[in-house]
Amino acid sequence: MERERFLVTLVLTFFIALGVNLGGSLLGSLGALLLRRPPLKTALELSGELKIWALVAALGGTFGVIRTFEAGVLDKQFFNLIRQLLIVGSAFLGAHLGHLLILSLGLRR
Repeated sequence: MERERFLVTLVLTFFIALGVNLGGSLLGSLGALLLRRPPLKTALELSGELKIWALVAALGGTFGVIRTFEAGVLDKQFFNLIRQLLIVGSAFLGAHLGHLLILSLGLRR
């Protein structure tokens, strides 16, 4: 049960970060189109800027992560520390994949 919940958390974290990056970049480019700015250039810029925000949004706030890191190091709960690092990695991979997908749109002119 605990393992299943952890896998669900990993997958959801990945797709939340991916969705924040893709959605923010694509909707931001729509706004740029309305303002008669270059939408592709805007999407590329936004995608890079949104990576960190996608990571934070997927983690649901940083205090829980910091507390888990602290407990993992100070209380020698290394299993929880590794699990939290995997969740952070999952969020990073989702945000980065979103960025790469937007970059690939920009390369096809």
